Amino acid sequence: MRPNTISDNPAAFPPDSETIWEYAERHTSPEDPLLQELVRYTHLHVMNPRMLPGHIQGKLLEQIACMIRPQAILEIGTYTGYSAICLAKGLAADGRLHSIERNDELYAATHSFISRSPYADKITLHTGDAREIIPTLPGRFDLLYIDGDKREYCDYYRMAFDKVRPGGFMLADNVLWDGKVVDAVASGEGRTRGIAAFNALVQADPRVENVLLPFCDGLMMVRKRETD
Repeated sequence: MRPNTISDNPAAFPPDSETIWEYAERHTSPEDPLLQELVRYTHLHVMNPRMLPGHIQGKLLEQIACMIRPQAILEIGTYTGYSAICLAKGLAADGRLHSIERNDELYAATHSFISRSPYADKITLHTGDAREIIPTLPGRFDLLYIDGDKREYCDYYRMAFDKVRPGGFMLADNVLWDGKVVDAVASGEGRTRGIAAFNALVQADPRVENVLLPFCDGLMMVRKRETD
């Protein structure tokens, strides 16, 4: 859930960022045809298509998952399935990804694209409130990806924390929120305050190590310490 291109958020990048972004895309492995089709469909038929991760961020998620080779992934915020497909590429041979989306109107389209991917048998879609679904999920996860309701990021983190294995990783998207988090209190906007609170919660948590990457709309990377 972030701007698709640098031009959507020019304040976060240097003046020549449009050229840099185009250069970066030309030097990134190409987007899969199915993902290209998913992007076109989303722009034509779904509200707020800027919520798509986009080519470069999708490839980054894929690479992170491939480095970790998780046995189990939990994704909060499926949207139309772009990030789920990218993350699933890094799953272990017998791995599984659980993805939760609140908007049930997206299910048919999302299921259609995922069912046509090579990872259809590895992805389980859940529809509903993540805060109700998370406690019902079995086992532990090697990777958690948060991209749901920004006002609920702290809830997701607290509820899913014990389900992430020691040494596991957590990622959270949109943690800069167009730069609004810098003055979150003054903004008074719920999503901005929610993300700012999440960033502060992670930063103060002695159980983790974290880095906030000023990439796209901000990506928080968190590693759960082995001492759990």
